[in-house]
Amino acid sequence: MYNEGKVLEIDIKQEMKKCYIDYAMSVIVGRALPDVRDGLKPVHRRILYSMYELGLAPEKSYRKCARIVGDVLGKYHPHGDSSVYDALVRMAQDFSIRYTLVDGHGNFGSVDGDSAAAMRYTEAKMSKIAVEMLRDINKETVDFAPNFDGSEKEPVVIPSRFPNLLVNGSSGIAVGMATNIPPHNLNEVIDGISMIIDNSEVTIHELMTRIKGPDFPTAGTIIGTSGIREAYETGRGKIIVRAKADIEEEKNRHRIIVTELPYQVNKAKLIENMAELVKDKKIEGISDIRDESDREGMRIVIEIKRDSNPNVVLNQLYKHTKMQDTFGVIMLSLVDNEPQVLNLKQMLVYYLDFQKEIIRRRTQFELDKALARAHILEGLRIALDHIDEVINLIRSSKNAEEARNGLMNRFGLTEKQAQAILDMRLQRLTGLERDKIEDEYNELVKTISHLKEILANEQLVLGIIKDELNEIKNKYGDERRTLIEQNIDEINIEDLIQEEDVVITLTHSGYIKRISADAYSSQKRGGKGIQAATTKEDDFIKRVFITSTHSDLLFFTNTGRVYTIKAYQIPDAGRTAKGTNIINLIPLNPDENIKEVIAMREKIDKGYLMIATKGGIIKKTPIKEFSSIRKNGLNAITLREDDELLKVKVTRGDAEILIVTQNGYSIRFSEKDIRPMGRTATGVRAISLRNGDIAVSMDILVEDEYVLVVSKNGFGKRTPVSEYTLQNRGGKGMLTYKVTEKTGKLASARVVKDGDELMLINSSNTAIRICVSDVSITSRSAMGVTLMKTDKDEKILAIAKISAEEDDDDEKINIEEEVVNTEEAEE
Repeated sequence: MYNEGKVLEIDIKQEMKKCYIDYAMSVIVGRALPDVRDGLKPVHRRILYSMYELGLAPEKSYRKCARIVGDVLGKYHPHGDSSVYDALVRMAQDFSIRYTLVDGHGNFGSVDGDSAAAMRYTEAKMSKIAVEMLRDINKETVDFAPNFDGSEKEPVVIPSRFPNLLVNGSSGIAVGMATNIPPHNLNEVIDGISMIIDNSEVTIHELMTRIKGPDFPTAGTIIGTSGIREAYETGRGKIIVRAKADIEEEKNRHRIIVTELPYQVNKAKLIENMAELVKDKKIEGISDIRDESDREGMRIVIEIKRDSNPNVVLNQLYKHTKMQDTFGVIMLSLVDNEPQVLNLKQMLVYYLDFQKEIIRRRTQFELDKALARAHILEGLRIALDHIDEVINLIRSSKNAEEARNGLMNRFGLTEKQAQAILDMRLQRLTGLERDKIEDEYNELVKTISHLKEILANEQLVLGIIKDELNEIKNKYGDERRTLIEQNIDEINIEDLIQEEDVVITLTHSGYIKRISADAYSSQKRGGKGIQAATTKEDDFIKRVFITSTHSDLLFFTNTGRVYTIKAYQIPDAGRTAKGTNIINLIPLNPDENIKEVIAMREKIDKGYLMIATKGGIIKKTPIKEFSSIRKNGLNAITLREDDELLKVKVTRGDAEILIVTQNGYSIRFSEKDIRPMGRTATGVRAISLRNGDIAVSMDILVEDEYVLVVSKNGFGKRTPVSEYTLQNRGGKGMLTYKVTEKTGKLASARVVKDGDELMLINSSNTAIRICVSDVSITSRSAMGVTLMKTDKDEKILAIAKISAEEDDDDEKINIEEEVVNTEEAEE
């Protein structure tokens, strides 16, 4: 009877779901998360705007916080007074916010966790940098929306003329999500935005050269950069922050002095926790803990017992207390009222886009204002040019409306112009005042032209943003407070090694060393060379190659296994030093010796390793199968009985291969004749060897280059690649060198070009470095010229090619100099 009307049946599950989603979105958008544009939550934005309306500028007097909170509650923020006051207090705490937005007067709490005095006692006004947040808000730069009851208008976002979201950070817990953005240094963030303005394609890695990491108001020390890098790249990461602690010694006793704490660590609770750990004997070696902090700064003194190690105690404090804390970064903010986790560059780009809009809207506002004023001045100029007629027209008019209409009809003026003439004071008729009007008009014409140019040119807009940000940087920027120390576990030893070209030599007995390539200067062909190494008796250098200290070295053994180390891991030695035995670097088996080394400056995912053996067998294996080589090595090829590995080359699948034998025969064939095989495959026949012959070289042919061969007695020549006819794989080949008793059998062959250099080493461990262009060009069957003089008992054992500088080619596989492979010296 009393409940008559329409009854709607609803699904309570769906209704609860809808209501909870509405509530969640209200919390996410209207309370807990900052906007990516100004970095503020609604409560902070409303506090600053309310203070702006109250005229609480930095140069004005303080106002009671109760007055500010009441204004915010009554106009914009229909929530509890404590929520507003707590937000205002935090904006004034120099230990909570990197650049305070509120200048507080009175007790605003402490790092010990003391709460602020009641709002009826404290006073506040805007800080100087907060004014930059609201600059240009009265120039229609942002949208305004009705407040909760429609009685007032409040800004949807404030202009924020500096990147507040990153500079001051933000934290908040919404429904099902949370944000925790650390504060940063103003100078660094503005430098990062300038990088994006100068180059929109800048990478996060490049941005990190300017924005080093978070800069906490309480300073402290960040340990390691991996957490920073992860946070900047993904929007999430964990940053380890330590207190700043120094160990002092006085009267044979040590003390630990703590002067900085990790961000948001309560000092009083920290000291209390330390005392409990000492009492429970979880930390031993501490005799006393004192808090000597004052208005000059923080100072916690930890007295160490006489027989205790202060470094051990300090490490225990880092482990068991908040002297080492983890800051979990979640860079979540609202983008068009949608919560998104953003990386560093995205946050800066969104802010930059917002500032573009601010500048455009401000410029349009100023343009409209200038046009309106110019319109009035144009009317005044017309009136001054016809002043007598204007005066007569006005005197003869019965009323103002008739005079206004008369002016409009007579001189073609608008209503605003006519009204301005009627409102003009008689003193404007003086010559000086007329000049002022003319000057003002001419100045306005220039201003209008400039403003229109800004609106039409985005580069001008970016330039204005950059200039204004640098102005703020110069006014408010300061030095970084938080130090960033490299975590020893994160140190990449390669970063500490200078990258330079080095010569690496390997002896017959397995002694290896590296030395700067500059130690070997170029000489003329036919010289005697310089001493390359001192070796023990019956030992000799059999491998030499040029590479970089940062190269990965792949060591291939006679048994077909492969090992890897970095070039800088080979000990540096003098030019004549013996070196280090390779077994100290690589776990070789007793029956293994190094037959080939490949040095690669970068990891290669495409291409193949071409492996040849002395028995004339060849195999092609994808290089990615060698990307992860265990410490104890991998099988690179399964060798046939009585065969040994000869040479390994890197190819990209379309090369032409040249095999050369010690008796002077060679074969040229296409790599496409060889199908890719697995690491453990045996391979296929490359050349059919004649009796008593073995392969001594395998190389990649390049058109317009030369094949350079070197005999054991030091003779050599180079022949155009065009003289080597393409054949089918597996044939007997053609003659490439006329072997005689004078020349000796071939030691090796290389594909070279003008500008390359060659290094030769003989069995007396003497090396010579010559230019390829000094070697005569002859036919395939010629003997050539003397490249290195050898005595009766000396033989050429090793050669290496030093390539000329080439332009980078993305398609070309980047391979450094490889070891030359020759037949071992005859015993």
